[in-house]
Amino acid sequence: MRRLEGKTVLATASGAGIGRATALRMAAEGARVVATDIDEAALGTLEGVETRRLDVTDRAAVEAIVAEIGRIDALFNCAGFVHAGTILDATEEEWAFGLELNVTSMFRTIRAVLPGMLERGAGSIVNMSSVAGPVTGPPGRAVYSATKAAVAGLTRAVARDVVDRGVRCNAICPGTVESPSLDQRIEAMGATLEGGVEAARAAFLARQPMGRLGRPEEIASLAAYLASDESAFTTGALHVIDGGWTV
Repeated sequence: MRRLEGKTVLATASGAGIGRATALRMAAEGARVVATDIDEAALGTLEGVETRRLDVTDRAAVEAIVAEIGRIDALFNCAGFVHAGTILDATEEEWAFGLELNVTSMFRTIRAVLPGMLERGAGSIVNMSSVAGPVTGPPGRAVYSATKAAVAGLTRAVARDVVDRGVRCNAICPGTVESPSLDQRIEAMGATLEGGVEAARAAFLARQPMGRLGRPEEIASLAAYLASDESAFTTGALHVIDGGWTV
């Protein structure tokens, strides 16, 4: 039996990268997946899932989709962005946006789905954090690291508050993973280096003991496990999956 058979999953940022791979993996595991994103064109290329446009910075939209879906057994919070630069490179607007998209969106979606989960006495919330912030402090990632550390704290707080009520909350802390977002960062970094994009990619690879970057499907496998009943004894945990970068 597929381990998410009969479950309904609400997933954010499903248009590309880890979010896309996870939506497809959870559907393959038998779940009814409602895959959301602001990029409707990207959602249109997904198969085997239901798709909805959702801006997670819009509280009314979040509350509306949760009401529309009804029973939600698992929430996968994946929406976020990576700001490049030190604290001196970040404007207050970029800082505020980082908090809004990377942290407050999760606050918003969790608040929307949690009452139903508590009423049923069951549910799994899976938040996308990072090794940057909770585990290590890579250079030039001040805003990103701060927000992902906040996600880790939010995850633990929610887990502790509902630990005896059948609902679990865990976070995934990836290292560097192949994705369109990473490609954009490599291109931006390459524009500042003598060796261009190749030198930028080499710099990312140099910090990976395994000699390669992560694959979205590898993160998706962990997310599916955490959403399933197989992880029923796991809550409040930060699951590092970084190819040994932080060992």
